[in-house]
Amino acid sequence: MIGKVTRGQGVARLLSYLYGPGRRNEHIDPHIVAGFRLPMALEPGTDARGDWDFRHLVGVLTSPLDTLRHTPLALPIWQCSIRAAPADRTLSDDEWADIAEEVMHRTGFAPRGDDEACRWIAVRHADDHIHLVAVLAREDGRNPNVHRDYYKVADACHLAEKGFDLTRTAPADRTAAPRPTRAETELAHRQNWPEPPRTTLRRRVATAAAGAENERDFFAALEHAGVLVKVRHSARTPGEITGYAVALPHHNNKQNQPVWFSGGKLAPNLTLPKLRKGWSAPQEGNRFDRRPFGGVELTHEERSAAYQQAARATATATWQMRHIQDPAVRADVAAATSDVLHVTAALTGNRELARAADFYVSAAREPYGRQPPLTPYGTNLRTAARALALSGIRGQRGNRPSLAGVLSHLVVQLAALIEAIAEHRQLQQRAAQAAAARKAAAQLSRLSRPTLRPPSPTLPPTPPNYTAEQNAARLAGTGFPIPLSHQLADSPYRISAPTPTPPGPHRRCGPSR
Repeated sequence: MIGKVTRGQGVARLLSYLYGPGRRNEHIDPHIVAGFRLPMALEPGTDARGDWDFRHLVGVLTSPLDTLRHTPLALPIWQCSIRAAPADRTLSDDEWADIAEEVMHRTGFAPRGDDEACRWIAVRHADDHIHLVAVLAREDGRNPNVHRDYYKVADACHLAEKGFDLTRTAPADRTAAPRPTRAETELAHRQNWPEPPRTTLRRRVATAAAGAENERDFFAALEHAGVLVKVRHSARTPGEITGYAVALPHHNNKQNQPVWFSGGKLAPNLTLPKLRKGWSAPQEGNRFDRRPFGGVELTHEERSAAYQQAARATATATWQMRHIQDPAVRADVAAATSDVLHVTAALTGNRELARAADFYVSAAREPYGRQPPLTPYGTNLRTAARALALSGIRGQRGNRPSLAGVLSHLVVQLAALIEAIAEHRQLQQRAAQAAAARKAAAQLSRLSRPTLRPPSPTLPPTPPNYTAEQNAARLAGTGFPIPLSHQLADSPYRISAPTPTPPGPHRRCGPSR
């Protein structure tokens, strides 16, 4: 059960929509199932023409606004739609009334037993959902507390799921990125765009951050990807960059100005302070240097070395997720996997890979915006992602390798790694993140089956030309992942178990269940 909260100014227009036919004639038998009074006393009547007459209901609901002792809220009309899962049974009006009363009690707008609370109604015009409408003005002349109303609604929905035996939803942990609004989705549909601009920008920003060593590389990568960039400077320290915003050249408002999105509006982990924590090299001078971004080109041997090292790093990370129990290591590996997946999708230009990267982003984040500490294991994956970015994204875009070629083994290894991360999230009882990881792994598996040959049980040998590999490592900014035995011997996270060869994607490794 999911609740969605919106705010507005006029209640008459909202009632006209709730009692109207809907956008696609989906509203059937609209009626009030609950409210601050008996539903029969609040039900609107009809006029001489047979149309709904909301004048009395509007006056009853909004009358507390006239007796407020303080300035009314800027958006005093609170609307919450509560929808059951498609697989849930059809609830009766009385059951929906109980759910509505619980929501109003939990939010504090109309606590049980409070005769001077806000006035509200619950309208049902479909089998699977209701709409709550409340006027944010108490009858005793005070404004209600609207702080954290979204999370209070979610708590009430979880109680309803348990009480009425409905489909359980995961508790909110703020790992999901902001979704495109309805206006953005409808605009993309009218303009025949493949997806809303917010989704495109989120993917391009994540890819640019994964392939960058510092913010100079990051901003240059965004411009190279065709993204408009606007930076925000500090008011206290001249020349210091404190934030950024991005836009697409074809997405303009009514004034023909670009529609800007800050990093935080795209995803919780794409703010500039959080991106800086994951970059290995400091920014010289802390300024926006618009240098050419496509000037680095690698040879075929150097690219081959980068692809093979990325596959090795991914296979090693799978072993680490299954054997190293340190939560910091697992969290860092899960976050770094998103970088490799985004860069691989951009490198190939494959939309199915891009969808897999979109599915996975929620599974990569820690709850409530926490950033895991950097570890050598996550750094290995980030190094591989930067080398991949250098090998293709910064080079000639016309020569992208196909999935059936040199990147096929990397895709299979990524699917195995994400499966291990899904198991880890499930053990943490983070159902939403586990489901996101499984969805991404399934997408990668479907992509690889018709086009990729089964991988060999051992990783491909390193090419004899080590100069190309070392050159790719130098261009990436840090060293490539070292062998697993050396990692565990020199790492503070060493374990006492013998070091096996990293398993292939079709071999299970770890304790039996």
